[in-house]
Amino acid sequence: MLVADGRDGRKADVDPKLLELLACPLTKGPLTWDPERSELVSRVAKLAYPVRDGIPVMLPSEARTISAEDMLTPQPRLGGPS
Repeated sequence: MLVADGRDGRKADVDPKLLELLACPLTKGPLTWDPERSELVSRVAKLAYPVRDGIPVMLPSEARTISAEDMLTPQPRLGGPS
């Protein structure tokens, strides 16, 4: 099971089934999970959506723009056929 940092510093569980259903709201493309930053990353949109208290915040206004350096780190893809 994937975990995300809660606002209080504790680990919060994220339902993997929910993550399989999520897509980038801008591109409708796949997301990858970044466990170190507790973010869902859209490489196409170059945005990282935060996961707070186990809940993905899928608002572009809340997303962090990812840098070219972040793009170089391979991330596991969520859901879908391999």
